[in-house]
Amino acid sequence: MIAFGCSITTPEVYETYAGQGLDLAAESDSAVFAHAAVGSIARTYNLILDEVADSGDLEALVLVHEDAEITDDEFCAKLRRVLCDPDVAVIGCVGAVGASTIAWWEGSVTWEAFARCCAEYDAAEIPDLSWNGQKLPPYAPMGEVDTLYGFLLVLSPWAVQSLRFDESLDQAHGYDFDFCLQARAAGRKVVAEQLLVTHHHPIELITDGEAWIEAHMRVAEKWDGRMPHVEEPENDWKRRARRAEAEAGAARLAGASKLLQAYASADLEEGRLGEVMETTSWRLTEPLRRLNALRKAHLRGRSYSPRARRTSSFENAGSPR
Repeated sequence: MIAFGCSITTPEVYETYAGQGLDLAAESDSAVFAHAAVGSIARTYNLILDEVADSGDLEALVLVHEDAEITDDEFCAKLRRVLCDPDVAVIGCVGAVGASTIAWWEGSVTWEAFARCCAEYDAAEIPDLSWNGQKLPPYAPMGEVDTLYGFLLVLSPWAVQSLRFDESLDQAHGYDFDFCLQARAAGRKVVAEQLLVTHHHPIELITDGEAWIEAHMRVAEKWDGRMPHVEEPENDWKRRARRAEAEAGAARLAGASKLLQAYASADLEEGRLGEVMETTSWRLTEPLRRLNALRKAHLRGRSYSPRARRTSSFENAGSPR
């Protein structure tokens, strides 16, 4: 039996998205544990785990956010194929290799079927994490990863019995990364699989920067020096903190430098254009450029505005002689 669980904060959102997805994916004998949120998402998930743990016929527990919609009609069949490996503890549809903090997207991101549906952009669906598409590791397009994005997590029976989400972390951040670390520290596998899921979520990734920073620090402190398969280059946390502060300052300086360069380049090009427009050849060919612009505007069936065509008239006449 494959069970499903969800922590609900807004019933309307659950019914519209997660509920519809569960209607598609759930089998006739599937148990659905859709509970109102009790404190943090970690706390609610742990209550679901405690409730499911006594199920003798459990094959997997699917934990899904209320705004995530499963659209894969082969969802359960895919899970069973992956879970044929007894070492698999957690499955998701997007993850990363080489992640060493809760900012897992800084690793090599791997995904296949995950999309974000953005209400603020007329419900357009876009492949999520597309900014990191060029970093897709060729050796792991799908398969074993270091961590998963927690909007959908599938737990094996071993994970349900042996692991729990850390309720001391922030209410919304870091719980998924920490859970995957627990599984890997126990010698188990975390796997990304081609599961069709749409996340109906705003494109803004972090709404509370301070809470995210706090969660980042807590997870880093918890796993300091014992993160599975991650070498610690510097054991002195003060030195790491100073280095991080320096790197952030350097990044801000580099950004400001690029901005100043852009301003300077724009000023230079504007000056060059002004010089060209003051030449005799430019002035002499102005009537010809206007006639050409009028002719093209007439052919396109729209009126001509000399002001609107001022900057592009150079293209019509060619380079001045």
